[in-house]
Parts: sequence; structure tokens; C-alpha cells
Amino acid sequence: MHIVLASQSPSRRQILNSAGVEPIICPADVDEDALIRALDGAAPEEIVCQLALAKAQVIAPSYPDDVIIGGDSMLLIDATLQGKPHTREATIERWKQQRGKQAKLITGHAIIFGDKVIVEASSTTIHFAEASDIDIERYAATGEPLECAGAFTLEALGGWFIDSIEGDPSSVIGLSLPVVRRALYQLGFNASDFWS
Repeated sequence: MHIVLASQSPSRRQILNSAGVEPIICPADVDEDALIRALDGAAPEEIVCQLALAKAQVIAPSYPDDVIIGGDSMLLIDATLQGKPHTREATIERWKQQRGKQAKLITGHAIIFGDKVIVEASSTTIHFAEASDIDIERYAATGEPLECAGAFTLEALGGWFIDSIEGDPSSVIGLSLPVVRRALYQLGFNASDFWS
């Protein structure tokens, strides 16, 4: 039995690797923009959880005897939910808006085993540094933040520009180990059952 990660996120994979798990990587093809439009008006936690669930459900039929994990993260800042910036220009614009501010990084989790489905969101408060224009431009130029929720990483170059967090660090990186552990317990497993 394995953990199957319905994501191509290197950060989510690294969290599991650091925690002793070598997951099967099977990225789910989900039209996230269409799903977000369909959930217009829903609470931010509901949106990220539904995205995570959609990803896990796409993969689950191919792995009936394994534990499937779907995840999605978005940043809630100034009452607006933001995903990945995708471009250098959007990254620079976002950072100029979010520097010096506080925001919530919300990560949705969907864990499926057989006919059992557990869905939970975790939320961590991020305190962004007053990053200089030059640092913002150089950070965007590295490409690192372009495919990250909130346009930052906590565990790499972006760590320079995060003053502090309140909550679960692994959730900010993309997958909350406490959420996954609780789900595994509910499914009748131990976390250590999946250590390589």
C-alpha cells in the first residue's frame, strides 16, 4: 500500500519525502479555473477543499488499494483569494501589494481510501516582510514564486521575505502533516505504516 499524491507540486512531494514517505506521483488534470467559477461566493476554505477533492477524485479510481491525497493552496489577502501568479509581471505586482501585510495561506486536503473521504482545510497566518523593489524583481526573475500560491515559498528563496508565520509550517509549504496524520488515523492507519 502506498500514498498517491494527486499533485505535481515538488514542495508537497518534498514534505512527504522529509517525513519518510516516498509517494506515487500522479498529477490530476482538473480545470481549476472552471471549478473556482462554479464555486463563486463560497467560503475560501470551501474553494480550496473542493479543488483538493476534485484532484483526489480524478486519481482515486486508478489506485483503489492506496491512500490518495489531493491538495490545493491559496492566499487570502485583503479579502481576495489568490492562486499562483504564473508570470513574472504578476509576481512583482502581487509582492508590491502584499509586502508588509498579513495574509492567510489556506491549504485544502482531500484524503481518499476506498469509499472513505476526509476533507479538511488548514490555515496559517503569514507576515510578509517589507521587501525592497529590487529584491521583489530579482525574486520574481528566479522563477521560483511563479507557480506557488501567494507567489512565495517558505522553504527556499522566499523565506528571506517572510517575517513570521502563525500555524503549521508544512501547510504553508503545501501539505499539512498534522491534517494527513489525523486522516490516516481515521482511516485506521498509522503514519509510520507509510515510512519507506
